[in-house]
Amino acid sequence: MTDSIVAKIEANPKYHELRRKRNGFGWALTALMMVVYYGYIALIAFNKPFMAQPLGAGVTTLGIPMGMGVIIFTIVVTGIYVRRANNEYDRLTAEILKDAAP
Repeated sequence: MTDSIVAKIEANPKYHELRRKRNGFGWALTALMMVVYYGYIALIAFNKPFMAQPLGAGVTTLGIPMGMGVIIFTIVVTGIYVRRANNEYDRLTAEILKDAAP
């Protein structure tokens, strides 16, 4: 890209809106993911008896489905971000590029 196009993009209020929305949402999802992941690790480290509770009469403990829950949560959070990126962020990006076109 030429410097004039870059300058047009950086001066566009939609570009600043896109950055603000994307960064805010990304940090919020990151914080949520860290709480879930490190919460799970903290339970393993500091409350082993809770995580070792058997489920039913088998050998599966509470930690196994909770670990699967962390994995599923990660997939869901990724899906939420991708959906928002494909709908909102891509629309804003297209508008920004359209406005910056010579």
